[in-house]
Amino acid sequence: MRVYVPLTLTGLAQAHADGAVAPAPLRAYAVTPALREWYLSDDIEELEYAALVRAAQASLRLLAADGDAPRRRVVVAADVPDATVTLQVNAEHEDAAALGAVLLGESLRLAKAAAVHADADDAEVLEDVAAAALALPAADAGDEDARFTVDGAEDHELLWFATQEIPGLLP
Repeated sequence: MRVYVPLTLTGLAQAHADGAVAPAPLRAYAVTPALREWYLSDDIEELEYAALVRAAQASLRLLAADGDAPRRRVVVAADVPDATVTLQVNAEHEDAAALGAVLLGESLRLAKAAAVHADADDAEVLEDVAAAALALPAADAGDEDARFTVDGAEDHELLWFATQEIPGLLP
């Protein structure tokens, strides 16, 4: 199963130093039955993109919680054995924000990762992501202006990086 693990650059740096994203269980996102039902598509690439977007949203939440992390969303994509993934079926049906959420029952070795997705190191992107991270609590509370600001970060596509490029991403 392809999973998307949300991180920050600080978390990626730690994983790079340790050789793995740890400790387990890790929150990740994947193409789950509930995500398929919600997205109404049979195209696996579209569904995987939807899971990646969900992980990018979770990465933004990590940034909101860590004011010291560089303002770039980061997602590690990896193919893992199905047996290591636990679906969050009840949570997915009770909360739209949990769509696609899964738990990865073991650490994710970076050597096994397929790719890293991250925001561009571009002033406009960094500004929009920083503003979105600051606006997230107000957006969650129902502030429409804050929601607009959060959505502004989603206007920026995450870039694809090979795992060999991780050192170049680190602060």
